[in-house]
Amino acid sequence: MLIDSHHHLWRYSEDQYPWINDDMSVLRHDFWADELTQVAAESGVTGFVSVQARQSLAETNSLLEFANSNPLVNGVVGWFPLADADIAALLDQYLADPLLKGVRHVVQDEPDDRFILDAEFNRGVGLLAERGLVYDILIFAKQLPASIEFLDAHPDLNAVLDHIAKPTIDPFQFDDRWEQSFREIAKRPNLTCKFSGVVTEVRDEQWSMETIRPYWDVALDAFGPSRLMFGSDWPVCLLKSGHKRWTDTVHELVSELSEHEQADFFSNNAIRVYGLQTSEPTREV
Repeated sequence: MLIDSHHHLWRYSEDQYPWINDDMSVLRHDFWADELTQVAAESGVTGFVSVQARQSLAETNSLLEFANSNPLVNGVVGWFPLADADIAALLDQYLADPLLKGVRHVVQDEPDDRFILDAEFNRGVGLLAERGLVYDILIFAKQLPASIEFLDAHPDLNAVLDHIAKPTIDPFQFDDRWEQSFREIAKRPNLTCKFSGVVTEVRDEQWSMETIRPYWDVALDAFGPSRLMFGSDWPVCLLKSGHKRWTDTVHELVSELSEHEQADFFSNNAIRVYGLQTSEPTREV
């Protein structure tokens, strides 16, 4: 079984996805049912977690509608206005859909590197744990210190760190500042990490296994195989890699792990953390 814990879907329009700039023409297309089915067949993916790509309830609704009609999608991480005064009632309206598994805000794009500690935003985040919802943390490495404080304020929150917190990946200089804060945030037991979105942080035009491996080694050492999960960040990964190339690369990286550890990384951890219902049985742990 292979669960891709992080991918996106969209019907492209320039006004709805302004973050897709002129250098990202490969993303200026629809990525919907046909494209998802093709990727699943090529890479052997048996289930996906669809994650928001724009901060809109309309997109959250669209992802949930898609998930309820497409068995490839096992869960949705949507967007909600967590700082709104009526967020509790809004969340409760959506809890009727069991495919809503989590919430994400694009913290990486906030101009204040300490936005994640905003009081009103945190009031909304505080409602997620009691509702059984995961919070996905999308940040750049420079926002790790504030995110550590954030997690310490929410010890009961089931949280997931996206894209190993986006280090600056220079093949000639390892990101030591990222590593220090990354290892510190990994000490929080309520946090799981996605090994996803890594290739798009490579500053060179090309990348290789040798470029990626040092960051895998740190992620594995910091979180261990029981708190890491596979993700592709497709179709954003197309800026640097096809889905299958990335999947094959990660398979090579995890070949050092035991069969049970690989099963945890590629499926069981995502199923456990997000509470996914899949059509295939998982091993007992």
